[in-house]
Amino acid sequence: MIHDVCAIVLAAGQGSRYRAVAGGDLHKLLAPCQGRDAIVRPVLEHVLVGLSEVVVKCLLITRPELVDVSRLGRRYGCEVLLLDSPGMGDSLAAAVAAAPDYRGWVVALGDMPFILPGTLDQVIDSLQDDAISVPVYQGQRGHPVGFGRSFGSALMSLTGDQGAKRLFQTARVQTIEVDDPGVLWDVDVPEALVFKY
Repeated sequence: MIHDVCAIVLAAGQGSRYRAVAGGDLHKLLAPCQGRDAIVRPVLEHVLVGLSEVVVKCLLITRPELVDVSRLGRRYGCEVLLLDSPGMGDSLAAAVAAAPDYRGWVVALGDMPFILPGTLDQVIDSLQDDAISVPVYQGQRGHPVGFGRSFGSALMSLTGDQGAKRLFQTARVQTIEVDDPGVLWDVDVPEALVFKY
């Protein structure tokens, strides 16, 4: 089901931890990875495939020099915002400012390729104007995180690398229990390209 929600895919990080282990110049978002559907695609492509099935708009936030990341986003119909900052707060602010007129925003990380489409639906279905929706697997909060429409101004005021953590301190947070370990699994090192649950 397609929802009137905007997905924001954060893909502006340097991937330095991954490169320190893997060596070479390949960005982790472009590393080949076998998804839970058994298809081998770049890490970021798995994220985009899942989101393209459930949202009307997708914004990909990345750095100007990550040309192949931008190209991949455009292939999946994403609007690409180039930002010369790895700061999550800066990325969120720019994305919401570029797409302010949605029922809400679901924030996904470009290095989390193993989230099930049904989990995305659950997070989006739970969105309410005045709440933040967070998937929880076995007691641990994960991603993607959904923000209702009333958080637009607060998201646009974020800066730096703190992301939206401060919003959680005063907001109503809804947790959604999911049977999906993919909400916790990010690819920070090459070993994490293999899903082991």
